[in-house]
Amino acid sequence: MMRKIGQVFVDLGFIDEDQLEMLLEEQRESRPNELLGSIAMNLGLISEEQLAQALAEQWGLQVFHLSEAVIPPDVLEHITEPMAQLYRVIPVAFRDGVLTIATAEPQKIQVLDELRNFLGYEIRAVVCTEREIQEALDRYYSSDTDTMASILEEIEKDQNLSSAASRLEKEGPIDLTDVTELVNSAPVRKLLNMVLLLAIRDKASDLHFEPFEDEFKIRIKADGVLYEMIPPPRHLAFAITTRLKVMANLDIAERRLPQDGRIELTVGGHPIDLRVSVLPTMFGESVVLRILDRSVVKLDLDQVGMDPETLAKFRDVVRRPNGIVLVTGPTGSGKTTTLYSVLNELNRIEDKIITTEDPVEYDLDGIIQIPINPEIGVTFASCLRSILRHDPDKILVGEIRDLETAEIAVQASLTGHMVFSTLHTNDAPSTVTRLRDMGVPPFLITATLEAVLAQRLVRTICTHCKEETTMTSDVMADLQLTPEDLEGKKIFRGRGCDACNHTGYRGRTGIFELMVLNEELRELIMKNAPTDQLREAARSYGMRTLRESGLEAIFAGITTPEEVIRETIIEA
Repeated sequence: MMRKIGQVFVDLGFIDEDQLEMLLEEQRESRPNELLGSIAMNLGLISEEQLAQALAEQWGLQVFHLSEAVIPPDVLEHITEPMAQLYRVIPVAFRDGVLTIATAEPQKIQVLDELRNFLGYEIRAVVCTEREIQEALDRYYSSDTDTMASILEEIEKDQNLSSAASRLEKEGPIDLTDVTELVNSAPVRKLLNMVLLLAIRDKASDLHFEPFEDEFKIRIKADGVLYEMIPPPRHLAFAITTRLKVMANLDIAERRLPQDGRIELTVGGHPIDLRVSVLPTMFGESVVLRILDRSVVKLDLDQVGMDPETLAKFRDVVRRPNGIVLVTGPTGSGKTTTLYSVLNELNRIEDKIITTEDPVEYDLDGIIQIPINPEIGVTFASCLRSILRHDPDKILVGEIRDLETAEIAVQASLTGHMVFSTLHTNDAPSTVTRLRDMGVPPFLITATLEAVLAQRLVRTICTHCKEETTMTSDVMADLQLTPEDLEGKKIFRGRGCDACNHTGYRGRTGIFELMVLNEELRELIMKNAPTDQLREAARSYGMRTLRESGLEAIFAGITTPEEVIRETIIEA
């Protein structure tokens, strides 16, 4: 049986039994999520070198002095810069098909399994200090572009790969032996792993593999904007798309029909779900991967970007016992994240929560989630009927798309349920008009609708290259601002640096428009008042529009005027 790390410290004479007891108590009382070695180091009881020695002793590994080693370039090539940064490992030797890596965390045994799967080699570990790992990363790995370029250069030189790829590019029956050899070849695996790791490291939401007549593009979508990567050789299009289809368990012989699948990976110790969509085009198959990474999305209402006043009103509404709360906005505006954050907050043992989604994006503990499948008749409406027989307290309907779903949602809220859902409308007041157009009678809208939250995502200014700037007259005109409105206020932008891929932006935040219904607004809805009248009334009762929320974010130095103009409309 493996000794616990605390006992190893005592056995090696680094601490005594009393100090171990004190450490264990500190971990229990104050730092339950922190490793014992880290606590011991922070309290000055052991050094970083002693921690490395104890971990090596515990796991039966050797201590390796990385700072004194000279690692040959051909060994370093086995692990790319993103992989080294993500896993915090350095390759130190490669002999007889076994790659030896130095790590400061040998307890993360899943890292060895992941590297085995990614690289196809047997992996052996040696232990060094975290400081040595960081120094080696700074010393040996320079820029991603060089690494990507070197992989592509290696592929260009591989004649066997080129001829096999060219043979398989042709229409008609495919030789499965050739396919297997091609998709499992080291250069193809290495390139695809590199692209996936770069995308995950950059917190990308999507990866696009696009074949054209003379080139094969790879584009990453991060912060809502597409960036092109260095394109691989055109003849590799079939090899890369087929490799992705193999990973997603799709039919590699079928090249004429669209296909959907999923790939489950574990990267850096946390699970990542990749939704795969394959579409036949004129020049081969186009593949889009949707990256769902729970570690990137923080399902916390405090983190979505609402100002304190709006957040307090929204929290009050979602805690009501029954009614309908709608979140609106275009695709990719963060509606699902906001609703998941609400459910996460409301997820208590005494409440039963059921969701019906298309598709289920993230699994939430303690919440029953049902995926939609229209092909077999599992629609939002049919699911919602069945859900009501399971005695839920709160229900999430992925989207209200038709009158049938809207009517059942209304009936559910009238019978004492809280219903959350989404709609595609430009702002909060126009949601009422949309429901009316669907065929929901005004008296039912007023009886059930509690609030509408419209939202957009704007890119946030990179903190590494943030600098003060001025607003041009054109931008002021677009935002309907006067010089007097800008008095005493500062405007910022991102200059562009390596940290933000020279875009000036890093990350996104939400801007919100919350319309909470009151008696006056309900009267206007009953009278079939137009959207403009509803908007004016809501503003008079304290609703801040999307544009006003955006201006607040500009003056707080969170985002730029250009982002707010791009994402919001001017209310008449």
